[in-house]
Amino acid sequence: MIVKICGIKDLAAMDAALEAGADMVGLVFFPASPRHVTQAAAAELAGRARGKAKVVALSVDADDKLIDAIEASIAPDLHQLHGSETMARVSELRARTGKHVMKAIPVASASDLAPLAAYEAVADWILFDAKAPKDATRPGGHGQTFDWSLLKNIKRTKPVMLSGGIHPSNVAQAIAQVSPDAVDVSSGVESAPGVKDREKIFAFVRNARNAVMERAS
Repeated sequence: MIVKICGIKDLAAMDAALEAGADMVGLVFFPASPRHVTQAAAAELAGRARGKAKVVALSVDADDKLIDAIEASIAPDLHQLHGSETMARVSELRARTGKHVMKAIPVASASDLAPLAAYEAVADWILFDAKAPKDATRPGGHGQTFDWSLLKNIKRTKPVMLSGGIHPSNVAQAIAQVSPDAVDVSSGVESAPGVKDREKIFAFVRNARNAVMERAS
């Protein structure tokens, strides 16, 4: 089970994620998000994580200029595309960067899963997230879960990461119900928007690991 802590903005949060044993750490490059980081801050954070956890760069419908800037500043291990990127754009960015690409698919109903096979053909990872409210200014789950049972019978050909409203208290349930390859958390380990809570980070990682061990026993 891969555990990802996303939306890290400062060294204290990064250190907490690394000490807790996170496998991936996410940096957000989207000004509308309270978790947005500058290129300079991102470079320092990525440097702290290098060799300890995989660095994931989250962007939303980024143009080539931003993607190139992200590559230059942090050289991420993986790009997470969280906007309305087409299959062609996913493929293009994968070729442009030479890095693995994760495509987020927002889910509210079964019909939202229709593009899955097409995205699996061009992406290395699929991330299932809750669909944002209609009046939202940014994508993502906004701390809300979606109906995980929608994923019960889908055919998977690529690794799956589950996100959207997951927190220390429900991560075990998420793992039991969906059996994802990875779980992703951002607001679920925060004390305020963009402010990570050290104890919640440790609890999330611990509970995710314990859930996997219980399933194996």
